[in-house]
Amino acid sequence: MPTDQLVTKFLAVDTTAICDADKATRVLDSAIRPRSATTRIFGPAYTVRCRDDFFAVLRAIETAAPGDVIVVDGGAEEIALAGELFARGALARHLGGIIIDAGYRDITYVRTCELPIYSRFVTPMAGTTSALGELQIPITCGGVPVSPGDLILADDEGIIVLDPTRVEPLLDSAAAIKAAEATVIAQLNTGSTLSDGLNVAEHSETLLAGKPSSLKFLT
Repeated sequence: MPTDQLVTKFLAVDTTAICDADKATRVLDSAIRPRSATTRIFGPAYTVRCRDDFFAVLRAIETAAPGDVIVVDGGAEEIALAGELFARGALARHLGGIIIDAGYRDITYVRTCELPIYSRFVTPMAGTTSALGELQIPITCGGVPVSPGDLILADDEGIIVLDPTRVEPLLDSAAAIKAAEATVIAQLNTGSTLSDGLNVAEHSETLLAGKPSSLKFLT
């Protein structure tokens, strides 16, 4: 479970700034979209692998620790692996969210739900309940690898996966990016141009000379 300090740092940034800080960040397929009223997620992954059968998701909800994020490799199949009861059950156990690379249903309730819920599909057809599935193993969700304990971060922009040993310096770098962006925004609001806040001319000249260069904030 992330510390209060890490949670505070995450709330001060967003997934876009983290991706700017590390271009190797694992980003889930954008087809996995938020379905609930709340979109922010920051917690450790509790992984599930199942196909056309949602009993493993139920097992995960009943065994995960408070704050854990249920991350389901459902094979990207258009079959519902959870619904209203599972959302309510996860809320009762104080989980951090549910992400399903497959379908979710009971969206009339889910749209109002405070638990962050993401899925690839919305569909009324549920799976079966005859297979145990697999819990707490390395999986693939949204096209990226996810291991138990990886930190899941999500907001309106999307879902990313981070190595928990690297998250604090990444959040610090993301905060520095947000601060630099805020300075440029303040300049733009007073009539300045992007070139007043970014090294546009220098970057262009260096690239034209065939040399390596990076676009940077001038602040």
